[in-house]
Amino acid sequence: MTQVTATEFKTNLGHYLERVLTEDIWITKNGKTVAKLVNPNVSAVDSISGILKGRIPDDTDRYSLREERTARHAIDD
Repeated sequence: MTQVTATEFKTNLGHYLERVLTEDIWITKNGKTVAKLVNPNVSAVDSISGILKGRIPDDTDRYSLREERTARHAIDD
């Protein structure tokens, strides 16, 4: 993950477009994160899995995570 100011990002857009192929770019403005630039060729599941690394058991797969998430919002008849 790389964090960069909006001004720096705008000035060096080409550099960050190359860099996003290998890592996410967090863009800040006035000290607050305003955007996240991610590689469109990386699946959202893989991206989230990287973020959650160490927070969920390694033997948990995306299907069981989805089941758990949808079960929380299921409506009982």
